[in-house]
Amino acid sequence: MRPILKNKLYLYLTEFFAGMSVMAVELGASRLLAPYFSSSQIVWTIIIGTIMIAMALGNLYGGRAADKDPNPDKLYGRIIIAAIWIAAIPVVGKYIIMVISALLIFTVSSNFLVIAGFVACMVIFVFPLFLLGTVTPSLVKFSVDSLDDSGSVVGKLNASNTIGSIIGTFVPTFISIPAVGTSITFLIFAGILLVLCIIYFVSSGVNFSKAKKVPVSIILFLVCCLLGHNNSFAFWQTGLTYEGESIYNYLQVYEDDRQVVLSTNVLFGTQSVYTKEKGPTGYYYDHAMAAVYMGEDEDKATPTKILVLGNGSGTYATQCERYFDNVEVTGVEIDEKITSLAHDYFELPEDVPVVTYDGRAYLNVAKEKYDVIMVDAYQDITIPFQMSSVEFFTLVRDHLTDNGVMVVNLNMRSDSADNINYYLADTIGHVFKSVMTANVQGNTNRILYASMNDNMAEKLAAGIAGESDEDLLYMMGKAQENLVSYEPGNLILTDDKAPVELLGMEIIDELISEEVSYYKDIYKEQGIEGLLNQL
Repeated sequence: MRPILKNKLYLYLTEFFAGMSVMAVELGASRLLAPYFSSSQIVWTIIIGTIMIAMALGNLYGGRAADKDPNPDKLYGRIIIAAIWIAAIPVVGKYIIMVISALLIFTVSSNFLVIAGFVACMVIFVFPLFLLGTVTPSLVKFSVDSLDDSGSVVGKLNASNTIGSIIGTFVPTFISIPAVGTSITFLIFAGILLVLCIIYFVSSGVNFSKAKKVPVSIILFLVCCLLGHNNSFAFWQTGLTYEGESIYNYLQVYEDDRQVVLSTNVLFGTQSVYTKEKGPTGYYYDHAMAAVYMGEDEDKATPTKILVLGNGSGTYATQCERYFDNVEVTGVEIDEKITSLAHDYFELPEDVPVVTYDGRAYLNVAKEKYDVIMVDAYQDITIPFQMSSVEFFTLVRDHLTDNGVMVVNLNMRSDSADNINYYLADTIGHVFKSVMTANVQGNTNRILYASMNDNMAEKLAAGIAGESDEDLLYMMGKAQENLVSYEPGNLILTDDKAPVELLGMEIIDELISEEVSYYKDIYKEQGIEGLLNQL
């Protein structure tokens, strides 16, 4: 046995850093996949399941390998390979994801997110975590001297692994990813594993002229640091105004002469659009502003109080302040970094206070009532279930004035009879007396209005009749033109049962199918050459 292994502290440190790295890679995996497949419970399930598979296989292999050939050089050689693989993820990971997605999008007609996410996890993360899974059984072989102390030693090894895992959970989430990003987080933990192995081989007096794994691994790691330390998720885009990460999101800001756009993922469009000049945006904000007329108090001298749950970059708040003189807007946004971007790039008015809080949690503690509550917290498949249930909408209703209106942005419109939007609308209809919807032309958004009074359409018409601003007349005319009453059914979501991720995934599959059908036809008729020419 190598002299360094006679010091059990080093074995415990090996176990500690292996456990830490596994959890760091798991959390890094969620951030690497989120821009392409969302950060929903479905994606987390795929990540956790894949990692459990890798660790179980690693435990089995590590135990057999330790019994067959108890050579610690091989264990630390496997850790080196794992370290270099993890360091390479920031360099090649996103390209692998895009290739897998491109191949599957033409062959998979349903459950695309599940299949593509699972395949990406298997290709990118299984092998290094399989290698790290061999650490525990191997170290047990090297550290147990006799049966008399075997239980104590194994307990200490497992405790070291668990403590490392705990630290590896908190450090990426609260320190490294927000501070330096996902790519550098991968490199940091890969570097820790590499240093651990270098210490082992150097202290063991290994002849590097014969065993070149250490110098080669150092060179490869430095190459990965050079190529992967500052890479963009959206590597095909140039000229981004801002790209970074927060505790909750990957964040991207880009702009042109007319507008500024916020995106919190890459594949599924944008989350917020701000027009630099006053005027109709052409997006759902225009329709949502109709709620101000619907919820306006008859006493015009009283300010219309508006609460925005999911304030984002503040476009809805900005538009309301641009067009209505007598409004008081309060925003609630869970991601403080997005609020900072709203002030830096989206000209969020300084007189709009933004509370950093979860929308539902805010309603639980807030005492105030509002004329309009805008719910804009639904982001593609990542729909917070706690803000989609009967219990949540009851809270919203209780925070509205007698004539108040809730307006909801449903951002994945579909014609199927049992999609997520119908579940949300039916649930809202179970709480509110009157529900109306308006489809936004030119995109997949649907705006829903709900109130305990059934005069929303009449109040909108009266507001339009008394309006002289041409922009408002145009925007409200579009909302009124598309406004229809909604008769709720029995598709009810509750805190106990709200399968929003699965329902959202069905719409994603439908949208993907519609988008790629044209290219599928070209591929069938002209093959790969015709497809490449078209692209």
